[in-house]
Amino acid sequence: MAYELITMGRIGVDLYPLQTGVPLSRVTSFGKFLGGSATNVAVAAARLGRRTAVITRTGADPFGTYLHEALRGFGVDDRWVTAVPGLPTPVTFCEIFPPDDFPLYFYREPKAPDLEIALGEIDLDAVREAGVFWTTGTGLCAEPSRTATLAALAHRARSGTTVFDLDWRPMFWDDPAAARPFYTEALSHATVAVGNVDEVEIATGEREPHAAAAALLEAGVELAVVKQGPKGVLAVHRDGTTAEVPPLPVEVLNGLGAGDAFGGSLCHGLLAGRDLETTVRHANAAGAIVASRLECSSAMPTPREIEEALAAGAVR
Repeated sequence: MAYELITMGRIGVDLYPLQTGVPLSRVTSFGKFLGGSATNVAVAAARLGRRTAVITRTGADPFGTYLHEALRGFGVDDRWVTAVPGLPTPVTFCEIFPPDDFPLYFYREPKAPDLEIALGEIDLDAVREAGVFWTTGTGLCAEPSRTATLAALAHRARSGTTVFDLDWRPMFWDDPAAARPFYTEALSHATVAVGNVDEVEIATGEREPHAAAAALLEAGVELAVVKQGPKGVLAVHRDGTTAEVPPLPVEVLNGLGAGDAFGGSLCHGLLAGRDLETTVRHANAAGAIVASRLECSSAMPTPREIEEALAAGAVR
């Protein structure tokens, strides 16, 4: 049976402080969680009942073993998660200063295994048959992941819903200008583009949300989703349908992972054939729920939690 969602990209171990509002230099205890944007999207969709898998790579070490165990525990198929001897599984630390300051510290040296995804690692038939295929901008920042990502997108040939998560991480690129040609190529194969205002500016040169959405449509996608933080979300379809959804009120504990919850719920709504506004409202609520919690992957909401948040008009 074809997967409803296959994601491809980053994976790692997130180490989150168990004390909030404390500089990392003074934190004394941490929680360990499955992390990585593409992986978290697969977890979020699995929590909503979807059959998901992730294509990525870990180190051949105990953290890699932990990630396999965590994926299985969340109901995400790990058959395409392979080890790279000699490279450590990435670890990411963060500082937590609610409501809007969450510095990240990536330990991905000498190279992250998920950037060693080669074309031979990919079941192209499974990618083509999946209901949704999700890739990220991080996957374009180095070889062989860049070639593998673009080849998988080209093989899929827009045969279904193909999401390009702009996922701009400046620390992974030497020069922002170097990213745009690869982003442009990825967009030409995608049907959906998702990003915040910083990310859409990297991809299109446009920062104003409506102009950026128009530029993404011009680049070839059918649906442009621009996340605007406290201003909500703008989604524009090529057929002229537009949805502007305000944020759901929430007391933010940790804003990291909210975008991945949004992505998993977005995929769920697209697979369900929901109208655009309903899809974005549910995705917004999913993101708000995760923002109210410390962790990311294990914080992904259930359908009932999303419906309760929407009914209440806030995350409580």
